[in-house]
Amino acid sequence: MSKPSASPPVVLTIAGSDNSCGAGIQADLKTFGAYGVYGLTAVTCVVSEVPGRVEKVQAVSPEVLRSQIRILFEAYPVTAVKTGMLYSRGLLRVVSEELADRLGMFHLVVDPVMVASSGDPLLKKDAVRAYEEEMLPLADVITPNLDEAAVLLGRKITSSRAMSHAAEELREKYGAAILLKGGHLRGRDAVDVLCDRHGVREFSLPRLNGCETHGSGCTLSAALAAGLARGQSLAAAVAGAKKFLHQAIARQLIWKRGRVCTRALQHRAAGRGR
Repeated sequence: MSKPSASPPVVLTIAGSDNSCGAGIQADLKTFGAYGVYGLTAVTCVVSEVPGRVEKVQAVSPEVLRSQIRILFEAYPVTAVKTGMLYSRGLLRVVSEELADRLGMFHLVVDPVMVASSGDPLLKKDAVRAYEEEMLPLADVITPNLDEAAVLLGRKITSSRAMSHAAEELREKYGAAILLKGGHLRGRDAVDVLCDRHGVREFSLPRLNGCETHGSGCTLSAALAAGLARGQSLAAAVAGAKKFLHQAIARQLIWKRGRVCTRALQHRAAGRGR
């Protein structure tokens, strides 16, 4: 009789549900599957959206969110947690309280989701301060894009050189490693900057123009959490996550319906760089 195979690492995503399955917990689960880790979900919001358009957001109650998190930690050996859309001060407080009680048990990757790629807000204005005071100080790694970093720093970031200074400032401010995503800058290459206790490093790959990037931030942070759960160093996990995202964008799926062309990232296991 064959022995049962070893159970994979368990990774929890605490984020919103995207019904188009390109971002949020759906993108996270696709990424976890590609990385060979077991994914759990605690849903913060149900979002009615497609790439380029957010129509409705319905938050779950804080009590339901708290129950989801508690019961999962009781039942599974969670190795890594990533957070995405937390939406409101009430939901954010639940997440920070539940995770603070368990710090040291898992790697914590915080993707400070504030605005969708369509420009629609995904975080209430009164929650930004709570994010800074209650959530970000808990993180092992924070993964802001340039718009989110601008909110946290109070200024725009317009160059790769400014990215390095911004990452250093954010690390000093919150005490966590910072992966600052530079995909919104112009240039031949897409450059991300990692600032941790070892210093500042750049991770660069050729920019893919004319591609859909809905869900790219979710995918990158999920891949990073999965890499950490599999025992990779932070630098190796970042390099693997960036490569995985690059390939997901390059292999995107395309559907045409009338005049509308819809695209989505393709989360495939091959060549993810672990």
